[in-house]
Amino acid sequence: MTTPALLPLSGRRIPTLSPGAASFPHHRATLRLSEKFILLLILSAFITLCFGAFFFLPDNSKHKRFDLGLEDVLIPHIEAPKGAKHPGGQVVIHGQGDHDEHRHREEEESLRDKIRADHERALQEAKEKLRKSRDELRAEIQTEKSKVLEDLKKEGPKPLPPVPMPKVVGVNDGDPGEPDIKEKRDKIREMMKHAWDSYRQYGWGHNELKPLAKKGHSTNIFGNSQMGATIVDALDSLYMMGLHDEFKDGQEWIEQNLDFSVVSRAQNLCFCTSVVKTLYFVFKVKAVQLAEKLLPAFNTPTGIPWAMVNLKSGVGRNWGWASAGSSILAEFGTLHMEFVHLTYLTGNPAYYQKVMHIRKLLAKMDRPNGLYPNYLNPRTGRWGQHHTSVGGLGDSFYEYLLKAWLMSDKTDTEARKTYDDAIEAIERHLIRKSNGGLTFIGEWKNGHLERKMGHLTCFAGGMFALGADGSPDDKAGHYLQLGAEIAHTCHESYDRTVLKLGPEAFKFDSGLEAVAVRQNEKYYILRPEVIETYWYMWRFTHDPKYRQWGWEAAQAIDKYCRVSGGFSGVKDVYSSNPTYDDVQQSFFLAETLK
Repeated sequence: MTTPALLPLSGRRIPTLSPGAASFPHHRATLRLSEKFILLLILSAFITLCFGAFFFLPDNSKHKRFDLGLEDVLIPHIEAPKGAKHPGGQVVIHGQGDHDEHRHREEEESLRDKIRADHERALQEAKEKLRKSRDELRAEIQTEKSKVLEDLKKEGPKPLPPVPMPKVVGVNDGDPGEPDIKEKRDKIREMMKHAWDSYRQYGWGHNELKPLAKKGHSTNIFGNSQMGATIVDALDSLYMMGLHDEFKDGQEWIEQNLDFSVVSRAQNLCFCTSVVKTLYFVFKVKAVQLAEKLLPAFNTPTGIPWAMVNLKSGVGRNWGWASAGSSILAEFGTLHMEFVHLTYLTGNPAYYQKVMHIRKLLAKMDRPNGLYPNYLNPRTGRWGQHHTSVGGLGDSFYEYLLKAWLMSDKTDTEARKTYDDAIEAIERHLIRKSNGGLTFIGEWKNGHLERKMGHLTCFAGGMFALGADGSPDDKAGHYLQLGAEIAHTCHESYDRTVLKLGPEAFKFDSGLEAVAVRQNEKYYILRPEVIETYWYMWRFTHDPKYRQWGWEAAQAIDKYCRVSGGFSGVKDVYSSNPTYDDVQQSFFLAETLK
């Protein structure tokens, strides 16, 4: 029987195969390259259709997500119809009866429509901007900036309530008695001045500095806008170090140039919050102006904020690489202290309510093994990829729970318990001891412990020490010891390199311990976390080795990272002749040198 012929989309007939054709290979029917390509397209389209149906057809489960115990925390910040609010001002979600279910769906669909409309409006605005010439855009920005300034002059600054502020310790209140310690401190101040003066000369107003090229630098972490990140980040360090002329220069730049009303590109929420943190020590009004611009980032179905927000339009979005558009635990966790303090400064409860809502939502969610995954989808309220890290993507969440408790004069017991429970799970599942006796914190990925520790994770040694006092079951000594063990491990990661500077990440398998294996993990970008842990351990134990370790790191930075135009990261800490990455990070001035 003859096999039926196949008719390709091109209309050309493929020769049929007869039973006898098999014995004559040179007569066998073959597909031309173009025909193979068409068949491949058809197959690809079919697979795409199947997967599209699987992922994008309506999911009935999401209409039932209000039955997961989140009724009182989902969508509290979106105004309900009149008469539908409870005394706290939140939307009442009953979840009973067809009428309520129908209303819930309408509210959810209305919210989706609003978010969709916001994105469409921003897209249309961007298209219109692209049609204009550079000169037209510059003129438009200048006109808008002048208009905003005029409006601000007419309105005047919003009055803020007077609040008691703690006494600021002067720079001379802690002069060390030992001459050698004072000499070392003066050396750090000189390094700070070299970094600042280089930025002042070559990158003023830009977010960061390229010290070899001697020009300004910016990356997408800042939304590609020039917000003077180094200036804002460095202010408190300058003040603490007694560099008052430099501080005044930075203060004047902020007064005259830092204008949030004309920034139209998406800004990283985590970075903007660090700006708020610095500004409220210097300019409360500017801090509040920025905080108001950040509030639209919380307009998501769950109240979990977007990672980035356009300060002009208020439209938010997430990183494309973050587990199908999820928000990141460390980023929305880092908002806590700043927003609570903003409520304290302004008397406006909105900031406090936003971050307390996040805490309540997280408390009601199931956590795999008691661990907090790094990704949470702001649309569905579900965890993304089950990846838990105390370093990158997770770090600030744990740190700020503890510090929220401390800043509340230890009255925020909910924050303390959340911290204690999280640390207990981390210790059970992530903390291990290597064959060589080094304590390390691994990463949990889909049920598997990766025996790798990042430089960012090294801050945890100091965190454990800071949280030792007040820990449950009289475990203060245990956590102080754990902090010391992490500090020792991170020091080994420095000591086992040629430059005596630590790599970005280091492993504990295949006979290697505290050593980077991959080339893309061997760099050092002026990070502060290891030195931060030394600092905490020195403060809590006064063991002189921690001061010595810190001084060794400072010497290595000065020797291998210093260039004529500032300080640069290096690409390989195991090379005696390293190449530079040509970036002076803003956190080098904000944290490392401090």
